[in-house]
Amino acid sequence: MEKKTYPAWVAGRPVEAGDTLEVTHPYDGRVIGTAVVPSAADVEAAIAAAHAARHETATLPAHARAAALDHVSRRLTERAEELARLVTGENGKPLKWARVEVSRAISTFRWAAEEARRWSGELQRLDTDPAATGRLAVVRRVPRGPVLGIAPFNFPLNLVAHKVAPALAAGAPIVIKPAPATPLSALVLGEILAETDLPAGSWSVLPVPNDRAAELVHDPRLPVVSFTGSVPVGWSIRDAVPRKHVTLELGGNAAVVVCADYASDADLDWAATRIATFAMYQAGQSCISVQRVYADRTVYDALAERVVAKVKALRTGDPWDDATEVGPLISEDAAARVERWVSEALDAGAKLLTGGQRDGTTYAPTVLADVPEDAKVSCEEVFGPVMTLAAVDSVDEAFERVNASRYGLQAGIFTRDLQVAFRAHRDLEVGGVVIGDVPSYRADQMPYGGVKESGVGREGVRYAMEDLTYERVLVLTGLPL
Repeated sequence: MEKKTYPAWVAGRPVEAGDTLEVTHPYDGRVIGTAVVPSAADVEAAIAAAHAARHETATLPAHARAAALDHVSRRLTERAEELARLVTGENGKPLKWARVEVSRAISTFRWAAEEARRWSGELQRLDTDPAATGRLAVVRRVPRGPVLGIAPFNFPLNLVAHKVAPALAAGAPIVIKPAPATPLSALVLGEILAETDLPAGSWSVLPVPNDRAAELVHDPRLPVVSFTGSVPVGWSIRDAVPRKHVTLELGGNAAVVVCADYASDADLDWAATRIATFAMYQAGQSCISVQRVYADRTVYDALAERVVAKVKALRTGDPWDDATEVGPLISEDAAARVERWVSEALDAGAKLLTGGQRDGTTYAPTVLADVPEDAKVSCEEVFGPVMTLAAVDSVDEAFERVNASRYGLQAGIFTRDLQVAFRAHRDLEVGGVVIGDVPSYRADQMPYGGVKESGVGREGVRYAMEDLTYERVLVLTGLPL
């Protein structure tokens, strides 16, 4: 991979001089590329330009917004392999999963272009009461103002796309701050955005260190903050700016329930394959990675045997190898934390079924059983390749244990019973329930987000557009309705 310096982007123009940040590959530490870090003056210019462009961006015709977003989707397609390799380089995720991420980013911008064309509002008759005869309301959604988007390291392209695409589709300028560990793919996205005819202040990409994020969060010219990342940081942002509109997509410790009716060999093989794959596929560094599995006691032994076998069969190692399924964590500190948490669980009586070893930034895919419910690997977000297995005696017990978490992002239920599926949708305190699959499933157009400590607001292009806007009503009087 060619090592190059990637400029920051301030109000649509490249900033090619200034301090720089070396981005290293998590697997072996080699330098992947260098990002230009914008100065304080650059940051001020980006915020001022977003504020100045808010009206022009909001009133941009739908065809212009859609054309720009279509262009981004098309150019991402043309540069897909380059971007996948860049994601693998900066993030460490296996190349096969980096390619999936790029394909999702392509879809996210395509969906945004389509939604920009449909973003029309509604008409509402008001003559339901005699006093309002002849009155009609036109209800449109307009941007709350420029958006500060703060993105995490685990999906350095697609989660940036989930900030940028809905904002531009809705007509809101956006200042995006990518994660310092993984800014390069976001900066390439800036290259592509610079090819469009979007207003100069409608977007900026600022790879500033996290210790400079507070100035962005507190600036009144950015009245909307869209944050994806850790739970403590997310809620601290909301507490710091209570008068801003803050959306948070935070962590989880996603649960799977395997019901008694899911007992055939084919069903258990499917469940075990999906559980093993999506507990480990980003080295567990996904908010909806499988972490807790509750299986009915009648199928527990057969499921556990299959899950362990499939986890052992996962190919780990060099993420550049097309056959690798599990790569490193983002840093050695992250891997060491996972190691500590597993050791604490084992000391408290948990049983190690496979894994449990660390080699630098790589932690072996790990399955634990008999884990105390107050162990960190059970009640906190591991964000590593670790899952727990437990037997339950009923659906009621399983649902109770799913809900015992302070998180509530998504849950997966393996059942063929329609009654159980609807009960899960009614009773589980999560933002999404996936039947017949793991909680790690996400379509980029669907509403996605959590409850409880997992956040507020929703992603998914149209739902994010709604979150970034408010209703403005026009009442027309004296009409012959």
